[in-house]
Amino acid sequence: MKRLALIAALLAVPAGAQQVDWRTLGEALHDQRPQGPEMASGTQAVLRALDKVSGEVEDLPIAVGETITYGRLTIELSACRYPQENPASDAFTFLTIDDSRDRERVFQGWMVASSPALNALDHPRYDVWPLSCE
Repeated sequence: MKRLALIAALLAVPAGAQQVDWRTLGEALHDQRPQGPEMASGTQAVLRALDKVSGEVEDLPIAVGETITYGRLTIELSACRYPQENPASDAFTFLTIDDSRDRERVFQGWMVASSPALNALDHPRYDVWPLSCE
């Protein structure tokens, strides 16, 4: 019974008392977040594409803001980032990929060169992943 009374009392507390000051919380947590490498923005990326049916592999240079076609895929690169201190170590690309035959978006998001399976294109015929960012 005491538990039920405690829960009822807590639920009766005005909503204003439960509000969180997100700015203060964000400032407090800022010092506790892990700090990664300083990132730089690139102007172009090199993607690797695989046609699973023919087995052909092709490297595709693409500029930020550009849209290219590979098979029936339309690939747009919105951003390319890399660690400023070691550009060859990794590449982070924001891609939008559409299938022209099915007229649907098959991928939109960040792909990471060092971990292509982390956020991969799921397509029955094609694979696309980033290699580098310049």
